[in-house]
Amino acid sequence: METYLVGGAVRDKLLNRPVTERDWVVLGQTPESMQALGFQSVGKDFPVFLHPKTKEEYALARTERKTAKGYRGFCVHATPDVTLEQDLLRRDLTINAIAMSEKGDLIDPYGGVADLEKRIFRHVSPAFAEDPVRILRLARFAARYAPLGFTIAAQTQELMRYMVETGEVDALVPERIWAEMHKALGESKPSAFFYTLRECGAMAKIFPEIDALFGIEQPAKYHPEIDCGVHTMMVLERSAMLTDKLESRFAALVHDLGKALSPKDDLPHHHGHELKGVSIVEKMCNRLRVPTHFKTLALQVTQYHTHCHRVNELRATTLVDLFQKLGAFKDFHKLQAFVLACESDMRGRLTFENAPYPQAKIFMQLAHAAANVDTSSVLNRGLQGAKIGEAIRRLRIQAIAECRLSNQI
Repeated sequence: METYLVGGAVRDKLLNRPVTERDWVVLGQTPESMQALGFQSVGKDFPVFLHPKTKEEYALARTERKTAKGYRGFCVHATPDVTLEQDLLRRDLTINAIAMSEKGDLIDPYGGVADLEKRIFRHVSPAFAEDPVRILRLARFAARYAPLGFTIAAQTQELMRYMVETGEVDALVPERIWAEMHKALGESKPSAFFYTLRECGAMAKIFPEIDALFGIEQPAKYHPEIDCGVHTMMVLERSAMLTDKLESRFAALVHDLGKALSPKDDLPHHHGHELKGVSIVEKMCNRLRVPTHFKTLALQVTQYHTHCHRVNELRATTLVDLFQKLGAFKDFHKLQAFVLACESDMRGRLTFENAPYPQAKIFMQLAHAAANVDTSSVLNRGLQGAKIGEAIRRLRIQAIAECRLSNQI
């Protein structure tokens, strides 16, 4: 059996990056012969198998022919006569179309090694335009490899724009969009994912709520970067530096979507953008089928991020009610993720990147004080129903007042 290491494992090995998983292509075999050798069949759309010992993926060399719009519209041809060069030709980018033999020899028919050295994303063939997911994948690679200086070849950029103009991108399904976006949020420079999509026009189709922020002005005093879209990308970048929690990064990304609804006569101000953004975020999450825990935090940050900024100005009663809405009094809460998203918002501004944000510590201190009141005195007074909750609420208000006094907050 003739096998070759392919794809990301070869690419990252050549870039001296950690290789997390290895995929293999197999020549000269059939599904029946693979199973006879003990390989387990796992492929639904094409013949992929798990090695009986290593459990790594082994795929039969194949070619693909476009039969309909979208990423599922392909006819797969996998027979023993398919060559390695034919299999590599169907791949998306030249840097992903390099194979390595078991002896360590490189097979690079499409110039992937040279493009790695030049730090260029280049499509292997015009067939790139047949699969809209490839735009999302390239954007995700941009988010991962931007720190290494990768750029997109001009011809590939043109091809991506063509795919948008001809409606190929419209065939993308929500599950796949979210899957690629989720991965991009975890990369070192997630803003590159969205900038790549915007450059080719795909963002307006895939994430219109985010695209709508670009070109909208903000007060220069608080936002020297002026542009709402630029601010949003800066917030996302700052979030990636502050936390590896993807829920917090997503919340940071969508927190200002309400600014797209600000009346032009009010600009550069955005009064009430927090509440306006709630319905936009909710619709976006529903459309993309975003998991509930991501959606919940995103809605909380959207509506209440300015509360965290103004924590020193808010009354104790307001804070207790806010902590209640944020679930701060439950055993398991995501208050830290909320605060990190708010801090990302404050630091995601030109010249504010390293500005102090004492509100984060104060917010958590006051929440802790309110959450840890001794309720035994209330429970022993024989109160019933709503009176119990109101008595505990008063204790929490008092705890916040005392915490502020003792810590001079």
